[in-house]
Amino acid sequence: MIRRLLAATAVLLALAATPAFAAASLPAIERQVMCVTCKIPLMVAESSQADSEREYIRGLIAKGENEEQIKQRLLAQYGPAVLALPQTSGFDLTAYLVPVVVVLGGVILLIVLIPRWRRRDPAPATGAALSAEQRARIDEDMAQAGN
Repeated sequence: MIRRLLAATAVLLALAATPAFAAASLPAIERQVMCVTCKIPLMVAESSQADSEREYIRGLIAKGENEEQIKQRLLAQYGPAVLALPQTSGFDLTAYLVPVVVVLGGVILLIVLIPRWRRRDPAPATGAALSAEQRARIDEDMAQAGN
């Protein structure tokens, strides 16, 4: 009996700790949504529209809705422009996929090109070969530099 009570309490605590069931706060939501007029995060927006959005969010918090429910209501009220991050479906998914594809393409390109660059023969020597007189002068200069 006590084990069941402890297990049920643990499950409830785990659910309460997840973001879907956590109590919403205005600052947390302001970081995740945009002012639809200013096109900047709600936490820094200073317009009448931003104030209206904040009041709407405060009302939803007072009703006991969690962050996910509030974001869904904002989405229904103001459209996709209210979300600070693009959705993970449809065309908005490209905002997440394109950077990943570009980075992977760059890594693959480097994996292919680096071995080719390392195998290349050094550049052929240019110019005429040194004469015996030039070699003697170089050897003499080197000997003097060593002293």
